[in-house]
Amino acid sequence: MAGRERKLQPVSADTRERGDATAEELLSRVARGDDKAFARLYDVVVGRVFSLVRRVVRDHAQSEEVTQEVLLEVWRTAARYDPGRGSALAWVMTMAHRRAVDRVRSAAAATRREDLAARRDVETPFDAVSEQVAAQIEQRQVRRCLSTLTDLQRESILLGYFRGYTYPQTAAVLGIPLGTVKTRMRDGLIRLRDCLGVTR
Repeated sequence: MAGRERKLQPVSADTRERGDATAEELLSRVARGDDKAFARLYDVVVGRVFSLVRRVVRDHAQSEEVTQEVLLEVWRTAARYDPGRGSALAWVMTMAHRRAVDRVRSAAAATRREDLAARRDVETPFDAVSEQVAAQIEQRQVRRCLSTLTDLQRESILLGYFRGYTYPQTAAVLGIPLGTVKTRMRDGLIRLRDCLGVTR
């Protein structure tokens, strides 16, 4: 794939792969180094990947960059895809969502560093310091509890509660049935509640 650069051309969500090969079959061939299968898989998923990334990242140019990174990662890690854990499209979209969230977090961290540098010489009242420490402890606890969930539970909750996706939208992004999304969210929220020690 060295040197492979494609101009992003987002396509509609109902684009289907040309020919008889499924996305799973194409991904299997990509894992064996098949350039042509990758080109076909690229055409199938690029529009959906870009649309998801764009919704998270917002910025068009950065969304294009992240989409290219995702597709490069698909090329490099295709052999890690496990059909037993979900569809090929869900695997790619999960990867895209993670990359997009990482980009947003990275940008937010850079902004925070700049803000801290600008306020370095400003004395902060004790109450503000204690509030910041409490918030950081709470964030760490939430992150720790999220890490105890299954991948599907965590992705469903992140999409539904942190990104504001509806159940049908979450099901579409993850490529799983609506009922599965509802069950995973319910089970995940119960585990989160127990982990965080929240009482009813």
